[in-house]
This record gives sequence, structure tokens and C-alpha cells, in this order.
Amino acid sequence: MSVLFRHWLAESPVQKRRRAIGNTIGRVARRIDSIRPRRFGIAVLACVLFQPAAGPEVKEIRRVAVFYELGLASPAVAIADREMRAALENSHYQIELYPEYLETTLFDDPADQQQFRESYIRKYQNRRPDLIIALGPSPLRFMIDSHEIFFAGIPVVFGGTSEQQADNPTLDSQFTGCWEMFEPAKTLDVALRLQPSSRHVVVVGGVSSFDKHLEAIFRERLHSYEAILDFTYLTNLDMPTLLERLKHLPDHTIVLYTHIGMDAKGTRYVGASQAGPMVAQAANAPVFGPSDVDLEHGEVGGYLQSFAKEGKIVGGIAARILNGERPQDIPVVRGANIYMFDWRALRRWGFRASALPPGSLVLYRPPTLWQRTKWVWIVALVIMLCLSVLALYLRLKRAKDRQMGLSGMLITAQERERSRLASEIHDDFSQRLALMALELETAEETIGTSPDEAVQRVHNILNFASELGADLHTLSHRLHSSTLERLGLVPGITALCKEFAVQQGIEIEFLTDNVPRSVHPDVALCLFRIVQEGLRNLKKHSGTAKAQVRLRRVGDKLLVSVVDEGIGFNVHDLREKEGLGVRSMEERAFLLGGRFEIHSKPGKGTRIEASVPLQQKSERRQDEIESKVDDGLNRRATGNPEINS
Repeated sequence: MSVLFRHWLAESPVQKRRRAIGNTIGRVARRIDSIRPRRFGIAVLACVLFQPAAGPEVKEIRRVAVFYELGLASPAVAIADREMRAALENSHYQIELYPEYLETTLFDDPADQQQFRESYIRKYQNRRPDLIIALGPSPLRFMIDSHEIFFAGIPVVFGGTSEQQADNPTLDSQFTGCWEMFEPAKTLDVALRLQPSSRHVVVVGGVSSFDKHLEAIFRERLHSYEAILDFTYLTNLDMPTLLERLKHLPDHTIVLYTHIGMDAKGTRYVGASQAGPMVAQAANAPVFGPSDVDLEHGEVGGYLQSFAKEGKIVGGIAARILNGERPQDIPVVRGANIYMFDWRALRRWGFRASALPPGSLVLYRPPTLWQRTKWVWIVALVIMLCLSVLALYLRLKRAKDRQMGLSGMLITAQERERSRLASEIHDDFSQRLALMALELETAEETIGTSPDEAVQRVHNILNFASELGADLHTLSHRLHSSTLERLGLVPGITALCKEFAVQQGIEIEFLTDNVPRSVHPDVALCLFRIVQEGLRNLKKHSGTAKAQVRLRRVGDKLLVSVVDEGIGFNVHDLREKEGLGVRSMEERAFLLGGRFEIHSKPGKGTRIEASVPLQQKSERRQDEIESKVDDGLNRRATGNPEINS
């Protein structure tokens, strides 16, 4: 029984679910066999009709064991772990992480570490993970020593260690990952660019194994600079003595901080959050650190080992393996470094950000004016846009309402004009024609008895017919001026002014200046109607006995004005009392691309002005085409080689 129980524990959750589903299906099948055929049919129908909707797809589970050198209290481990977990979310599977912490700084006794290893081997002997991640030199050495015997076939992704720190191991095809690369020479180059007058370099470190490892890397990589700079290594001091030395460094000094996990008195520190800030605050020279976790406590920065970037790389490689790639097909990444700086430290030491290498990441930079106020500008822009749209909508609505009002007024005016014409024709011309018919009838009756009287009546009828014809001509002329079509704009307006003066008893002075003989019919009709309507309004409202109409050419436009010295009015009141006449004049000028204005003041008369382009767009375009054609023909006639070719 215990063997079966252990076998059940070793099964994956997916196998357990499949076994449970199989048992359930078996019980249902046996129950169905016992149901009578009639009930069986009902049960089948119910299953078809009431089948539940399919639930969301369940991801398969993959187990990942993660062995850490240190716990999450270490800032480097914490940031690398966070980015690694985020990268693992790109896997197609549901990831179950099993974190294990060797804590080699707390349990540095080899016997303790051996016990940890044996316990992990027993723990995962019958519950093998699908992938192992080793973060640190000790976890990597543990995997190298035990992989072939206890974890054979399980891919291993490593990180959190340099190749030298891991004793330059030989890895088999199941291992891949990221080697850390500390490059203090590039950090020193940047420091010299920021502070070209530097002559002294002080390297600060501790006495733990990791401290000594970094010190060895710094000594090796910076050896070539010793010929031009004065180097001092403060790596074997207790913390109080070290801090006192840092307070009295000579001018033109650069401080390179490696790591202090333990000082010369055996006091342990967390390098990034404890020792590093104390060094940066005590030093009277700029301090450049080794990694991104050392940056936020006063260090300037440099070409830093980025534990955040390393965590992304390790997590990305692990996700690729879980998704089906083979570890031997994924090359080992060497270095996760980036130029990174603290803007506050740059400003403290007077360094220029423009001297930094291209692509450098500068943290803690205060927001620019745009970054601080961009939402204010965006909101203001949105408000302005909304107001513009609203103004456009109101303008269009006002134009539409005005157009509708004008249309209504035009319909009303049309009906009034029709009524007036009908009344005039009926009451005047019809009566006069009827009277002529009676006169003709009377003349016919008197021809035989009194020829002389008949002749007299016929002469009267002829005079009457002539008067009737003249009145019909006047009516027709009011509706449409034939003079305008036959003779042109100037004669048409001249005839209009003379006729108006005779009929209304108002003296009209008509002046012209440089008006062409031929004017586009639409332009001529527009100006004629404006003068006609202006004279009507003058007669109706001005109370003057004298007025002036002036037509002149200014550039490519024709300007017409109707001026009187009558009683005038307040132009601001015009919008409230604006009638069809004024609107029709405005619309006529606007439709031809012109303008219309009224200037008036109470007691100072009225001035109506309108200007219209002399040529319409289609006519101007035709003139341009004809001009180009004429130029081309002239060049051909003169033998221009460009044209002949």
C-alpha cells in the first residue's frame, strides 16, 4: 500500500486528473448499463440539451527549482529574482517555482553546505523538476558536482556568478546561462572623461571571499593604468578607519568601490544597502560603483553589472527551454552590463551629462518642464479642440439657420412678387385690355354710321395700346434689364439710375472709373442687382433727395458703392431687423467670391460697398490655359530648340 501511495505522489497533477476523470467515466458507464432503455434515451437527450459550456484552457504545469547563493535580503538577488520571474511569464506553461537558499555567508561551514546539498538531493530525488536555475557560484558548483548522478537529463540555467568566481568550470551540453563580467576599466574611462584632472585612484573593498574576488578582477583590469595614475587599495581596513581615510582624500581623486561584505574586524555588511552608502557619504571625492544595485545611495555610476538585466536574461533562457528549445542550442551570454548613472551624483560633483557615453541610462533625473506640465498642455489642447469644434458647429448651425431663414424669405418674397404681378396684371393690364376691346367694339359699330368718329376712336385705341406697351416694357425692365445684356454693365446701370431718378424724383450721380467694356455676365448681373436694391432701400429709408453711385476697377476687382446723405441708422441694429434686400446683396457678392459692407451712422447717411472679382475662377483658368498655349505657339514659331526637340 505504501508503494502505491508513493507512486501516486510521484504522479503529476495532470496524470491525477486524468485518472480521476477515467474513474468517473467508468462509474457513469456502469450506472447507464443499469438504466432501462426508455430512461437511457431521456438521459442522452438531457445531456445533449443541457451540455455545460467548455471552461478556460488549463495550462500544463512545469516545475522549476531555483538555487540561490544568498537570500532575498540581498538587493542583487532580489532585483534579479524579480526580473527572472517576470521573464518566466512568457512561457507557454504554468510555472511552479521551488526556491532554495544556500545562504553561504550565514552558513559558511563546508559541513553545513554539504548537509544542504544532501537534503536537496533527497528532496528532489522522486519529484524531479523540469528545469533547474542556479544563481551564484556555490549553486553552480553544486549542480556541476551532482548533475550527472542525481539530476541527469534536467537542463540547468546559471547566473549570478563570473566564470573566474566559479573556478572556470567545464560545462556539459545541459548547461547554459549568463556569466557576469565586471569591467572596471570602462568605468574608470568614464570617470576620467567626467573629471579629466584626476591623478589619484582609490579602490575600496572588503575581506570576504567575494570581496577578494572582485579586488583581484580590479587589480588585473586596471594594471595598465598604473603608469599614468596613482593607485591606492583600501581593502584591508575596518569600517571606521576606512571612512576616516575617505574623508581626507587628496584633490583630483576618483574612488572605485568594489564590494564590502566584511571588514578587517570581521563585521559583516550588506554591500549595496549598508557598506556602499557609508562609503559614498564619507568620501570627499566622487565614488563609482560596480553594479546597478549600488547606484541609488550616492555613487555616480559607471559601466555597471546590471542584475536586473541578468535576471531578464536568465529568465528568458529558462522560458525558451521550457517552451521546447534545447539548452545546447542556446549560447552562453557573457556580461549583462550597461552604462548607468545617478543624475543627483552627477550634479553634486559638477559633472556634465553631455560627457557621458552615448546610450547611457541616467536615473533620478528631475522631470523636464514638458514632463511636469504635459498633462496640463494636453488637457488645454483638448479643451481648445473641443471649443474649436463647438465654435465650428455653432458657425455651421448659424449659417444653416441663416440659409434656411433666407430661403424662407426668398419664398415669401417670391410669393409676394407673384401676387403683386398678378394683381397688377389683373387690375391694370387686364382692365385696360378689356377697355380696349370695348373701344374696338364701339369703333366697329360706328364705322357704318359715323366714319369720322370711328377713325378718332381707332386713333385713341392706338395711343392706348402704345401706353400699354410702354408700361409692359417698364414692368419687364424691372424684372430683367435687357439693356444690361445688350449694351453691358455701365450702360445698364446708367439706364437704371436715369429711370430711378425720373420715377422717384431723386437726383442720382453715376460715376465710373476704368471699367472694362466686357464684364462677365454673372459679375455684371450681381453688381446691377446690388445697385438696384441699394437704390430701393435709399428711396424707402434714407429720406434724401440726392445720392451717388460709383463703379470703378481696383486691380482685378470691380467695386461699386451707393452713397447718400440721408438720416442713416445704427448698423448694430441691422442684424435684428435685417431684411431680404440686404441678405440678397450679401449672398450675391459672397457667391462670386466678393465682399459686401454697409457703413452708416444716425444723421450721417449710409454707404453701401461691394467688391467682386472681375474674372471668375473658371474664366481665369481658361485665360491661363490660352496664355500657355499662345506662349508655346510663339516659341515654336521662333524655332526654340527646347520646344522643337
